[in-house]
Order: sequence, then structure tokens, then C-alpha cells
Amino acid sequence: MPHRIPRMQRASSPSGHRPVMIAIAGDSASGKTTLTRGLVEALGPDRMTAVCVDDYHRHDRFERREVPWTALHPEANYVDIMEQHLQLLALGQPVLKPVYDHDTGLLTRPVLVEPREFVVVEGLLPLHTRLARACFDIAVYLDPPEEVRRGWKVHRDTTKRGYAPEQVLAELDRREPDSATFVRPQRRWADIVVRFAPIAGREDPPGTPLSAELMLRPTIDHPDLSAVLPGGDQRALHLKLLRDTDGRPVDALHVHGYVGAEEAGVVVKAIWESLGIDAPVPASLGRFAEGTSQPLAITQLLLLYHLLDTARLHGR
Repeated sequence: MPHRIPRMQRASSPSGHRPVMIAIAGDSASGKTTLTRGLVEALGPDRMTAVCVDDYHRHDRFERREVPWTALHPEANYVDIMEQHLQLLALGQPVLKPVYDHDTGLLTRPVLVEPREFVVVEGLLPLHTRLARACFDIAVYLDPPEEVRRGWKVHRDTTKRGYAPEQVLAELDRREPDSATFVRPQRRWADIVVRFAPIAGREDPPGTPLSAELMLRPTIDHPDLSAVLPGGDQRALHLKLLRDTDGRPVDALHVHGYVGAEEAGVVVKAIWESLGIDAPVPASLGRFAEGTSQPLAITQLLLLYHLLDTARLHGR
């Protein structure tokens, strides 16, 4: 089948020439760029290449006013070119990637992208097709509650992109059908589903970082944290058994926003030491525009674990 071709090609290519590929999918303003930036800062741009597949939009912001779909619709994107480029990157080949300027809404000059040891691909539709999904070693979906995401979207687009709040809210309502049809279904293909949200039923003080719930599906091997994490929900950091969307049991790592550095440090140490790397944990983990977050740091560290562990399995 066509979607198996990239996996077959990668399996037959020299391991030293193919990068480890991770997808970070999610709706607009779901935290994809923050998560991606932390991974790039941790590994360094000399080891990691970042690609945003929103650059494959067919229309600029002004042209989209004349078409019957939003930027979330596959018809509004060069999905076939995205698939070709992902295949080439997965095989360690450079691509001439289009560029969409989110600040101006214009399509600008394409850029040459050369894959390093690791490639992180973020955007609205990186897991939309089977052929695209076959290019990735690790797939992540960001799934914040809609009220949280809408708040992030309004804040970002009013402070950085010059929109009025009512414009942002109207656009969110216009995009909802395409989001439900094309973006959110990608959740089912993720190895890890990440949800940053307040803890239900708690009234944490203002400024408390959001908690994180990481659904760790058995589609890839996760680090064994059972020795350092208690079960149940009595601690600020714990593992819990949940039911996935298909009804199957799945482990979920809960990291509360108020978790202390000492408690979080036990888990950080366990994850990092399991890699056997003689280097300190990257200090950049957990940083975001408003400060630092232990839930974000542990989320980024878990993704970093999977990148480095996959590279190790590939003999890198």
C-alpha cells in the first residue's frame, strides 16, 4: 500500500542518513510552537530541524476571503506537496519548502530545509493522511480544552497579529466545522496526547501554571515510571489508568501545575537517567513567554526521551 512505502524506504536506507521524525499536531493556538521551540532549544538547531506544515497553505490571508473553506481544510493546503516533502525529509533529503508569514498573512520566498539528526514537524494537518503519518517515528497531538485554546488564540492574535477580539472569536466560529472534520480526528493517530488544562474542581491561585495530562498510548515504548510514581491521584505528579477513546485502558501521566521542583525532579531524573546520557538535563525545558512550567518541562522531556531513544535504537 502507498502509505507503507516511506517506512519501507527508511528501513532500507543507511541509518546514519535518516533523521528521527516527530509530528506535533493540533488546532490553532494549541501550544504546538511552544512545545516545538523547547525541543529545538534543548537539542540545538545543529541537531534538530523544525518544519511548520502550515507553510503549505494554498492561499494567503487575503485570498482566503474569496474561497469557501478555511485554512484548516485540506483543499486550502498543498497536502500532496507536504507529503512529498515529508517523505524526502524522512529519508534525509533536503526540500525547498514554501513559507507562509503568519504576521503578514502573505506567502513569501521558499527556503531550503536540510534535515539534521532530528526533525520536528508541527502544524494543523501533519497527521491528516496515511502517507504523511508513515513518515513519523513519534506522533503527538495537543488537545487543550476549547475554552483554554480559545483564550490562547484571542491573546495571541490580538497582541501579535493585530486583530480585535471579536474578529478572532468570529474566525474561531467559522473554523469550527473544519476543525471538527479535519484537525481533531488526528488525535486518534497520536502516540501521545497532551492536554494542558486547569485541574477540575480546584480553585488554584491566579498565575498557577496549567496542569498536564499525557495519555501514553502503547503504540510506542514509554519509559517505565512505575518505580518513582505512585498510583492514584493523591500526589501532584502521578500515573493513572484511563480509558482511551476506543475504550481500551491506557496510562496517563498527570503533572499538576503546582508540583514542586523536588517532586518533579525525581521524575525528571528517572527519565533522563534511563537514556544513559552523560550530560545534564537541558536547562531550557519548561520555558514559555510568561515564565516556566514544570508540567511543560516534563512534557518536553518525555518527547526528548522518545527522540533520543529512537535515535539510539537506530544506532545513531
